Amino acid sequence: MQNYLIKNIQVVNEGQIKNADVLITNGRIEKIASQINAGAIEINGEGKYLLPGCIDDQVHFREPGLTHKATIATEAKAAVAGGVTSFMEMPNTIPNALTQELLEDKYRIASQTSLANYSFYMGTANDNAEQVLKTNEKKKDICGIKIFMGASTGNMLVDNPNTLDKVFRESEVLIATHCEDENIIRKNLEAAKASGRILTAADHPIIRDEEACYESSLYAIQIAKKYGTRLHILHISTEKELQLFTNMLPLKEKRITAEVCVHHLHFTSNDYTTLGNRIKCNPAIKAPHNKEALWKALLDDRLDVIATDHAPHTREEKDGPYEKAHAGLPLVQHSLLLMLHYYKQGKISLEKIAEKMSHAVADCFQVKERGYIREGYHADLVIANMNEEYKVTKENILYKCGWSPLENFTFPASITHTFVNGHLVYGNGVWDESQMGLRLKFER
Repeated sequence: MQNYLIKNIQVVNEGQIKNADVLITNGRIEKIASQINAGAIEINGEGKYLLPGCIDDQVHFREPGLTHKATIATEAKAAVAGGVTSFMEMPNTIPNALTQELLEDKYRIASQTSLANYSFYMGTANDNAEQVLKTNEKKKDICGIKIFMGASTGNMLVDNPNTLDKVFRESEVLIATHCEDENIIRKNLEAAKASGRILTAADHPIIRDEEACYESSLYAIQIAKKYGTRLHILHISTEKELQLFTNMLPLKEKRITAEVCVHHLHFTSNDYTTLGNRIKCNPAIKAPHNKEALWKALLDDRLDVIATDHAPHTREEKDGPYEKAHAGLPLVQHSLLLMLHYYKQGKISLEKIAEKMSHAVADCFQVKERGYIREGYHADLVIANMNEEYKVTKENILYKCGWSPLENFTFPASITHTFVNGHLVYGNGVWDESQMGLRLKFER
């Protein structure tokens, strides 16, 4: 393995930005100091910023079973190009990851093909509680348990109160939930159809409305409080839900945490006019007042982490009639760049970006020795050039699906280097794919 010395760079870490040299030796951060001299490959960091690699706690990389949309290899490469060095992937592949054996199959694929570090959630169904709870024995090796408390692929809608009660009561690991009330959604859909008009993407936030999100999130929180469960609610999308979360405790003391996704911070229901089904996702992108409320809650720490819910589909799957169009959009290559765009607009600081996309994710999931720029930690690092624009084009989109809702968007910054475990996977457009990422470990 090559050793690297990053010279004279602005290090963004733990609420501070300071100029320093950073020495990477044998895959780890060996030293951070004002001046370092060492026999290593030097990278000139002058005028650039060094951030901890992003940890995305919610992606769908589609393998196994849905590889016409994406593979772990293709999407992990896209992630690395965008500064995401670790990901946690969802169980609604085919077959659904509903047994420990099927879950381990995904780890085997990733160990051979993923350029980024990886972890996979154990999936929950109405009838597999015993399998789910075997995750307790692997709590240092698996990011968490996923429960879809709303419609999902295959057999993964969990609406049996006895199953929910048992898993929440007995789980020793973090439970991550997709919260939307299926009964409310079904009622809203029937009402929309009764109008007799052709439904479009603009109907999506009306069908999957604020009430559906709020009632489901409230239900999950009530069960979690009953048993003291470690609950993490994914992709909060409404102003109303924000009253359920607190900023009165340090993150490490919270038992209930929340995630916001980049598309809910960027798009609003006004964008259905131009993007239509391309931004159809669950939970829906909603009216503009929700976006503003989400930003406020992110900055005051009611919302704890930023993720993508990266969910690629083919153009054909997205471009049909509204009711048949698949829900989800690809984002993992551009999530950090999107936040750097908002930094340039004065909406968020670089320190807050590092916190919400790296530090807080590591703390929330108790990821071992990642998420910070610290001596002794794995060298998962990203170099950003704030003075070099980057335009999203068909030619530089790395997702297997080949499209992005951000196509033709020009970011005011670019990612120049990405290190994963000290290996320079991506540097100034040049790839070194000789080393795969590692399985994430957890300090529980």
